[in-house]
Amino acid sequence: MKTTLTRRLGVPGIVLMVVAAAAPITVVAANFPLILAVSESVGMPLMVLAATAILLLFSVGYAWMTPHVPDAGAFYSYVDRGLGRRAGLGTAGLALFAYVLLTVSMTCYLGVQAGNLIELWSGVQVPWWAISAAMIAVVGFLGYRDINLSAKVLGTVLVLEVAAVLAIDLGVLFSGRELTSLPFSPAEAMSGAPGLGLLFAFLGFFGFEATAVFRNEAKDPERTVPRATYIAVLSIGALYILSSWLIISGLGAGNAVALATDSPDSVVVGFAGEILAPIMTDIVQVLVVTSMFACMLAFHNIVSRYLFTLGQRGVLPAGLAAVHPAHGAPSRASFWVTGVTAAVVLVSAAVQLDPVLEIYTWYSGAGAIGVIVMMTLTSFAIVSFGTRGSSAPGGVRAAAVAGGIGLLGVLALSLWNFPFLVGGNLAAVIWGAALVLVFAVAAALPASTRPAPADTPEPADASRR
Repeated sequence: MKTTLTRRLGVPGIVLMVVAAAAPITVVAANFPLILAVSESVGMPLMVLAATAILLLFSVGYAWMTPHVPDAGAFYSYVDRGLGRRAGLGTAGLALFAYVLLTVSMTCYLGVQAGNLIELWSGVQVPWWAISAAMIAVVGFLGYRDINLSAKVLGTVLVLEVAAVLAIDLGVLFSGRELTSLPFSPAEAMSGAPGLGLLFAFLGFFGFEATAVFRNEAKDPERTVPRATYIAVLSIGALYILSSWLIISGLGAGNAVALATDSPDSVVVGFAGEILAPIMTDIVQVLVVTSMFACMLAFHNIVSRYLFTLGQRGVLPAGLAAVHPAHGAPSRASFWVTGVTAAVVLVSAAVQLDPVLEIYTWYSGAGAIGVIVMMTLTSFAIVSFGTRGSSAPGGVRAAAVAGGIGLLGVLALSLWNFPFLVGGNLAAVIWGAALVLVFAVAAALPASTRPAPADTPEPADASRR
């Protein structure tokens, strides 16, 4: 049985895949108004800058440790090396749980948004679950095949998303509207509820951490993964800082918060049509749907790689580490992810959970907390590893500690606002208990004695021999 993935991805391919997971057009159209509304200030560019700084500090240690982590388990592998096997297993369980929740939440929300567009344009009502089922099938097909196919799909969607965001930015610049410096005022950023604003700004970067997940498919992982990580964080941060400033300026610094509070779902979409052309409203709505699809595909691929690595390490059945002889992909692991996603969506629909107010809100909120916990653990795993056998340079350790402290702050904000994220105190207690239970059960699993696989390159055309 073949268990070696084909190395075909360069820096551009990995960057396109992980930035697509961050869903830029969805962040701009949906997350930006939410940040304005919950923070009650127009200091969003500085909040995004703070999130970028925390993630760059995290990335310093993440990139440094990459050569010392020979498999594609990302958070699991880093925590395993830095904090021990039990903590690593707990992180693996948490990763699978969190990313499956995020995949399902995006799948259901995609069904709703696509259904709304179909009804708007044709008058035909299609059940959200039927659209979600179709999207699961498409994502399952793409995930089963060569990773380059997913990279091409995600790259195409991402280019269209970024083009639309930049078009809105240029529309503001050439509209003659006054560009204000108020969003860059520290006093403005600290007014209102800056903690909530920082939290939602941070959530807009989700997906970038998956660079290490694709290391076994990278042509030169020791160089490709660190470069892709830095490029992903900097490009996402720069785009969000620029776009948030220009959109606030276009709406008017004095009006932006009120407009976002009154119409969080449509303020940016409507603004795009106003600043450019009416057809831009439809274009942005379509791109939000395709962006959700790209996000769904990216999360599917992340979970597949986690299953693949856990199969290689003997934590889960070895069959999950099988590589398709023609596609060079972890097709069996991808097949299982498709089945689990479909099962969770089916059960959620069968018990008549609301796809937005319950499935999306609950699952994405709990999944987000899980990812933030894993990032915090990874930060301190890097610090621990860097002070032991493989001593890290002082600058790397300092950056990792600073990033860990920043992530602890974000985690504290997340836990404080957990009821807001999942829709109530009872839901927060239930989901919090579920996250703790998953971590504890996974940590208690029999520890494998199988070593991490050797990180040996395979020729790009090996699957064709």
